[in-house]
Amino acid sequence: MNFPSELKYTKDHEWVKVNGDTATIGVTDFAQGELGDIVFLDISSHGQSLSKESVFGTIEAVKTVSDLFMPVSGELIEVNPSLDSAPESINTDPYGEGWIIKVKMSNPAELDSLLDATAYKALTGN
Repeated sequence: MNFPSELKYTKDHEWVKVNGDTATIGVTDFAQGELGDIVFLDISSHGQSLSKESVFGTIEAVKTVSDLFMPVSGELIEVNPSLDSAPESINTDPYGEGWIIKVKMSNPAELDSLLDATAYKALTGN
């Protein structure tokens, strides 16, 4: 299982990669493994400003549907367009081609409340 050290993590199994005031967000390797084969994403909040921990969409796998939660507050500025035709890229490359959204952060200090790779790894029992 992969836990990149440069990322931040949530207890809800999202990861965050920061570049300036933009956060790229996806689901972790652990989460995609627990979900199984991902078949569809519904991200209907594009262009909206959302607060930390609010739902920004859903992820559907063969065996379940799960909510996706905002790890930081901000405006959802981009949804990964390749996921419409290839949602399985979340399974094959969760930290690369499988990213889900990009957010312009409104409160970067919220990053301080997220987990580092060591704490997230402990949370998952790995």
